[in-house]
Amino acid sequence: MNSTVKRSIFGVLFLAVMLGGLLFHELLYKVLFAFITGGMLYEFYKMTMGNCFRASQKESVSAGIILFLLGNQYFFGGHKSWTIGLGILLVLSIMVCTILEKNHTDFQKTGFLYAGLLYIGLPLALSNAVVCKDGEFSGLLMVAFFCIIWASDVGAYCFGMLLGQKVWPAKMCPEISPKKSWAGFIGGWITVLLAAWILNKTGLLDFPLVHILIMASLMHVMGVLGDLFESLWKRSAGIKDSGNIIPGHGGLMDRFDSALFAIPTGYIYLLLFNLV
Repeated sequence: MNSTVKRSIFGVLFLAVMLGGLLFHELLYKVLFAFITGGMLYEFYKMTMGNCFRASQKESVSAGIILFLLGNQYFFGGHKSWTIGLGILLVLSIMVCTILEKNHTDFQKTGFLYAGLLYIGLPLALSNAVVCKDGEFSGLLMVAFFCIIWASDVGAYCFGMLLGQKVWPAKMCPEISPKKSWAGFIGGWITVLLAAWILNKTGLLDFPLVHILIMASLMHVMGVLGDLFESLWKRSAGIKDSGNIIPGHGGLMDRFDSALFAIPTGYIYLLLFNLV
């Protein structure tokens, strides 16, 4: 199968799964994002730790999933005290697990266990706030956020291919990601502004337009930085993709690296101006 066709087919399937998980039922959202959390942590630990401390890796992946579910309970269930306490105990349990490992060679690598929870587990656990509206589940704001992120990716790819090769070949960070060009960055920004305007006109983002455009611009910048940050990890590990769970697209980290930076940025902006 042609790589472009394969990428397109699985891109549509990925989009359908994401929309289904965010629009139909809270349970689907929980299952989907718990799977994304666990999958991303698994890829991160495989990339950074290899076969070291396998038991602690599994425990940390489980802890990340539980932290996501605790975050859901925190925002929807109202049991704030015990969810925070249990979250702290989960982090401490990882330390205990590393002590119980038989082989403590390369013990410094255990730092990646906590890096993964901070980099992946915490943002995804707090993403529950985005889908909580007046104590009820609503995935519309999260869908809007992903539309902005996808518009950034598509715009950067298209403008990068059209202009970033010969017309304006200046690279953003060639030592980190050789294919990222300033043409792609500007093109992604233009596409994001267009997407933000459409989201406002359709009522999916029912906030003042100026705030939406500023928020979308900040999300675009942070999304690019999130992509570059993951590229640093992959370059350090000497790999091209974080995984191969999505044919033609790579791993879950490759799909959600931008979201880890962009979604918190968008939501914090809305909080600062009392829009949510």
